[in-house]
Amino acid sequence: MSDILWGFLYEKRWLIPAYIDTCMFFGTMALSVLLWTKGVVAFTGNKGRLGKIFVTGGWVVLMYEVAVLIINLFVPVIFMFKEDKEYVTLNGRHIGLIMQVILFLVTSVYAMVMAVRSEGMSRSHYRTISLSGLIMSFFVAVQMLFPLMPFYSMGCLFCTCLIHTFVYKDKDVEYDLAIKLAKQKAYRDGLTGVKNKLAYLEALAELETSVEIGEVTEYGVVVFDVNGLKTINDTMGHEAGDEHIKSACKIICHRFDHSPVFRIGGDEFVAILKGEDFENRESLAQAFRETIEENLINGLVTVASGLAVYDPAKDDSYNDVFKRADKSMYEHKRALKAKKNNV
Repeated sequence: MSDILWGFLYEKRWLIPAYIDTCMFFGTMALSVLLWTKGVVAFTGNKGRLGKIFVTGGWVVLMYEVAVLIINLFVPVIFMFKEDKEYVTLNGRHIGLIMQVILFLVTSVYAMVMAVRSEGMSRSHYRTISLSGLIMSFFVAVQMLFPLMPFYSMGCLFCTCLIHTFVYKDKDVEYDLAIKLAKQKAYRDGLTGVKNKLAYLEALAELETSVEIGEVTEYGVVVFDVNGLKTINDTMGHEAGDEHIKSACKIICHRFDHSPVFRIGGDEFVAILKGEDFENRESLAQAFRETIEENLINGLVTVASGLAVYDPAKDDSYNDVFKRADKSMYEHKRALKAKKNNV
């Protein structure tokens, strides 16, 4: 913006605004070098002596530029306007630009060394940083030769696009992937691998919203409760109890393999049936109970279950469906207990 404004002011020969804008341009140029060195150090994670040297170099450039701009108010050392209003550059400007070229080159070489030592996406990122430093070195050098041309601004724009395209876009992808993995981990039950209570609560919120707006008009809920867990924990230990829970979970997931299964308590599971499993809910529920009865006879894991279907005519919320399924589960639990006693 300063560069564009300077061209307009200089063309009009409005010297006082052009002088102020030139000072702003040199100041922001030096500030960009400091931010560049800080950015390279932060990106590479170098907190040692070399990183401090880079940042110190950026501060030196900025302090130098501020100092010569102040001196330039009294004695022209960096630039001036002649009596005929022609813009003239002086040695102070050249010294500042040479310092900037050196910093860009040094950080570029450092980034390339980091690229050689890295692999995969990190190597590509460091190469991009290195290439950006080289490009800026070139544009600053050309700016020394052609002071009236906007080469420095062109270099900044070019390198910004380069870094954004080949570094920060990848970083965004990496970040999104990390968030997705973290979310999956947060929503998984550590013991069984199925979805946990947090995922269950979020799924309920989404389900009720879908029902309210008419996207979902039918679904079923199956509530499960693992039998005998307390006895196993008390007599055989919690490790045996954990194995008991995992075995029960496998039975549930095997039968209701097209529906999300949630572990909502120590020995409690819930499956929300939609689509294919909802259409086959009765046969699935019956097949599951038959498997459990076989396990009961053979002394294997047993799980009580109860199925309920959403009825918009009488259900105000998911909780109403859950209560019916829970009641059905307890009836099945009592029936299993009675059968066990007979066995």
